[in-house]
Order: sequence, then C-alpha cells, then structure tokens
Amino acid sequence: MIIDARDQIVGRIASFAAKKVMLGEKVDIVNCQEAIISGTKENLLAKYQHLRNLGTNPHGKPKIHRTSERFVRRIIRSMIPYKQSKGSEAFKRVMCYNTMPQTFEGKETVQFKQASLNKLPTLKYVKVKDLIILLGGKN
Repeated sequence: MIIDARDQIVGRIASFAAKKVMLGEKVDIVNCQEAIISGTKENLLAKYQHLRNLGTNPHGKPKIHRTSERFVRRIIRSMIPYKQSKGSEAFKRVMCYNTMPQTFEGKETVQFKQASLNKLPTLKYVKVKDLIILLGGKN
C-alpha cells in the first residue's frame, strides 16, 4: 500500500499505517515532508526542543530526527510494540520517502478523508518540513 501524505495529518496516517503493518501488510508513505502536524508553530517548537534537551536518564533521551522521512517513521514506531519481535518485524515493513520515488510513479496512491487537512477544527498547523527546519534539520 502506498500512502500519499501530502496535506494529511501525520498522527492519523501513522495510526492507520501501524494497524496495517501489524496485520502483515507493507506500507510505503510518500511526500512525508508535506504532511502536517496540528498545533501552533510556537507550541510544537517548544515541545520538540524540550524533548531534545532532556537531561540524561536511565533510558536515554528521545531521538528527534533531522529528516522528514525519519521523523514520520519514528512517529509510526511509537504506535507499534517495536521492542517485541512481532513489532520489530512489522516496523521493517514501513518505509517513508520525502518525495515520490520513480519506482512508485504511475502506481495508485491512497489518501484518507479522515486524515485530511479539512478535518482540523482550526487552521493552526505546521508542515513537517518546516518543523524539521526549525529544529535544525537540513530538509
């Protein structure tokens, strides 16, 4: 299954993709940098900067990736039991891409009405690409 993340809410795409990979299906997500996260730019930036600047703890601090495809893949990872064998096998079936690879051109992509930008109650959102740039990434 190929999911087009352009103007789609990341969390809703991630929960759908997590369900599919746990059932054994391979999921490819394209246009990850055009996906959106709901919230104001200031709140999201403060949240992820706080996570990045956490002190050392026994489990280590969470990794905030500097590329859009890894950032989205990390969100999906948090929705599956990746520390168990079934979860780690499922996580291998998830692939994310910033753009549309040539191998997928001409193939049918899926967009969800439930994850559409129009479902947001307010117009406060940030594209993943912009958030990554604010966090110091090179997207």
